[in-house]
Amino acid sequence: MINYLNFRKNMTRLNIKFPGVVLIVLLSLSLGACKLGQKYSRPEVYLPQKFQQENSTDTFSIGDMKWWDIYTDTTLQSLIRVTLKNNKELKIAEAKVKEMAARKRVDTANLFPQIMGNAYTQKEALNYGGDNYKNDPEIGIKAAISWEVDLWGNLRWANDQGKAEVLQSIENQRAVTISLIARVAQDYFELVALDNELSIVKQTLKAREEGVRLAKLRFEGGLTSETSYQQAQVEYARTATHIPVLERDIAMMENEIAYLTGDLNFKVKRTEISEDLVGVTTLPVGLPSTLLERRPDVKAAEQKLIAANAAVGVAYTNRFPRLTLTAQYGVESEEFSNLFKSPMYFLSGALLGPIFDMGRRQSAYRAQQHVFEQECYNYEKTVMNAFTETRNAIIAFNKTKAIYESVAQLEKSSKATVELAQLQYINGVIGYIDVLDAQRSYFDAQVGLSNAVRDKQLALVRLYKALGGGW
Repeated sequence: MINYLNFRKNMTRLNIKFPGVVLIVLLSLSLGACKLGQKYSRPEVYLPQKFQQENSTDTFSIGDMKWWDIYTDTTLQSLIRVTLKNNKELKIAEAKVKEMAARKRVDTANLFPQIMGNAYTQKEALNYGGDNYKNDPEIGIKAAISWEVDLWGNLRWANDQGKAEVLQSIENQRAVTISLIARVAQDYFELVALDNELSIVKQTLKAREEGVRLAKLRFEGGLTSETSYQQAQVEYARTATHIPVLERDIAMMENEIAYLTGDLNFKVKRTEISEDLVGVTTLPVGLPSTLLERRPDVKAAEQKLIAANAAVGVAYTNRFPRLTLTAQYGVESEEFSNLFKSPMYFLSGALLGPIFDMGRRQSAYRAQQHVFEQECYNYEKTVMNAFTETRNAIIAFNKTKAIYESVAQLEKSSKATVELAQLQYINGVIGYIDVLDAQRSYFDAQVGLSNAVRDKQLALVRLYKALGGGW
């Protein structure tokens, strides 16, 4: 580093005012200074214009709906509100926004002069040659202004970078909010489905118990062999094994939801499984791909890219000289009695720049260019992932209705079959093994129907999240 310009003017006992007009002129000079570097331009990501191929101009999206209009179950709504109030992950994201906002204020403050005050007293003893001892005391009160003139835009690039990082943290907070709402809704629907499956198992177990009783009576009455009785007992025991497994899964899911709420002692209330737990049963077609721009992860990725571009500007302008202006005004004297009779001021300007640094600044600039290149690819990847995720969510949502209807028909047919099989068994038309097969099919169909309802709800959760809804 070399000092290209350094001037000093020190006057004492002069009754003049602080030269503020000089600072005003220099401030105007700074504001008019150039800003070197490449202006940000969003990368082009070529995507289909619509998620679906239908000839529709409907631009409405369920992503535009509030989460309480999507999840209409009041118990779930209460659960989500508690989570959004107390969840630790969300509180971390909120604190991060505050941190980045504070750091941004530092970058903004660097654009303006810094004013400092200094009051001091000192006593210096001099004895050059060993035989000329001399006291040299000094007392002073001074105000100092230091200001780096942003000649090339270095500080403005840093300010732009800080602004982008603040906006990125805000979008990350929104992404956490969306993710939490989706996680709570998903866990809640899975918990309700587990409750319903446990209810099905317990009802089936009662039927199996009745089957064991009838098989025993028929065996003891000589109407059937012992094999049928043993088969009934095996089926009863097989059904009973589902209960502790489901109770374990239910307890673990309750713990997961309690963790999300931020209260490990939270008692999770819920309603019975129903399609009425959600407020959307159909999907508007022709969703434009531009709706992806409302997703917080896409917007956060772009803000990160903007920050990386600004960092390139900082690295680029770091290669040029930097002008720092310093001014002091106050009083100083060797005696306190003369202190306020001894005004002084001091002005200095320093233009500092690199002469030879073995390519350190140039290498830093090149490295930051490659960071920006990585963030370009990361932004494109995020957009493509968002589009693919949304398209898959739309497909899943549209297909769950057909799956549910087929499973509902299967459950209805299985129920009729088991009723007929039980009647035929009592009349001796078929064997007990046929009854067990019919009962197993009906049990599987009941569980399948419960899961189909759950899957419809989960498909909506994933689609709503994919469209960036909920914050």
